[in-house]
Amino acid sequence: MNFLAHAYLSFDQPKVLIGNFIGDFVRGKIDEQFEREIVTGIMLHREIDSFTDKHKLVKEAQEILKPEFSRYSSVITDMYFDYFLALHWSKYSAIPLEDFSRSVYDLLEANSSILPQKFLLPFKYMKKENWLTAYGTKTGIQRSFTGLSYRTSFDSKMELAPQFLEENHAVFESYFEYFFSELIDFSKNKLKQLQNRDGKL
Repeated sequence: MNFLAHAYLSFDQPKVLIGNFIGDFVRGKIDEQFEREIVTGIMLHREIDSFTDKHKLVKEAQEILKPEFSRYSSVITDMYFDYFLALHWSKYSAIPLEDFSRSVYDLLEANSSILPQKFLLPFKYMKKENWLTAYGTKTGIQRSFTGLSYRTSFDSKMELAPQFLEENHAVFESYFEYFFSELIDFSKNKLKQLQNRDGKL
């Protein structure tokens, strides 16, 4: 999943959200680098990614993308799902998306001293361009995919992903809705397990 989903799936727990948000940017012995609840968030991030990567519905959605986008189908699926989460945000949260996004940026800014260095640059642009809210707009998702296409080693064609989404909107929306309900349940249960762990990683 992408940034918005990881933020949402932290279930209004600030320290967990920090860890969940930076999960792709940390390496090494995380329990020696961060406090317990941030470690919990990092571990939750990894569990969410593993659950997503292995899920039958996600794999089916990726198969639709593979003929056109090959190895980048998993990245595109993650972005599509954040798009649908933003688009249908009011179904999942009583807090307006703009307010939620601002609270995430403020939380991360307030804890910038402990954020990984390689996260700080993308975070700068994320906040400036309001990625979390922009995911739910055609302009925002086009900007995101075009930016990603510039940074890939091969011809990813990711700048065409928004058009592909528009042509197959109902199909991917259905995959998202069925999958995300399962992911919410998984994430809630996994978070409880991680918070009740005995301290060993």
